[in-house]
Amino acid sequence: MALLEVKNLGISFGGLRAVDDFNLTIEQGELYGLIGPNGAGKTTIFNLLTGVYKPTDGYIMLDGENITGKKTIEINRHGIARTFQNIRLFNELTVLDNVKVGLHNHHPYSTLTGILRLPKYYKVEKEMNERAMELLKVFDLDKEANYKASNLPYGQQRKLEIARALATEPKLLLLDEPAAGMNPNETQELMKTIRFVRDKFHMTILLIEHDMKLVSGICEKLTVLNFGQILAEGETGTVLNDPKVIAAYLGE
Repeated sequence: MALLEVKNLGISFGGLRAVDDFNLTIEQGELYGLIGPNGAGKTTIFNLLTGVYKPTDGYIMLDGENITGKKTIEINRHGIARTFQNIRLFNELTVLDNVKVGLHNHHPYSTLTGILRLPKYYKVEKEMNERAMELLKVFDLDKEANYKASNLPYGQQRKLEIARALATEPKLLLLDEPAAGMNPNETQELMKTIRFVRDKFHMTILLIEHDMKLVSGICEKLTVLNFGQILAEGETGTVLNDPKVIAAYLGE
């Protein structure tokens, strides 16, 4: 059984068909790319997968469970986490506290427990601090744990956003343009980080990306969108040499 199965997914905004008859199957442990020209519908797909939008048509199955139309927080609890093209950290919180935000789904305590600082509050906070530090060490951010998130360099902010997403213990990690704004050296480091995350956490990853060097270097399979429809799909090398794909990018 595939980890993610998307069938005949579609959404319309007024009279505009933004995504039409979209199908996608991702197996456990795959590193999969979703590419296409600007406005092709890639981020709309991510918003459908994470409950930001509700589809007009079709369905989404995650690990055998239908998550179509569920709220974002419910989908996250079922096992999908994401990052964003424009980094969305809690800038005034510390690096450590940003990761702890992601841990609250799995380390809950009641509002009353938090207000009264009951024994469970201190137990849970200790567990979350330890787990957050473990994740920060993975990304070599443990020394910056008490920095404000806004004070981190850009590349480290990207890593922090991935660490926070992983704190929710997802089955599927969605990365939206993770190399956006990075220089070539930072992109190379990011490629290593993504591979490391997949291998260490046995993570299944779906990413949107414009950087073809990154895509060809880490993605095993690709789907190419154009005007909300699938233009090509399959093994990365085959897809990137497809004349239809080349024409779409040359015409971008």
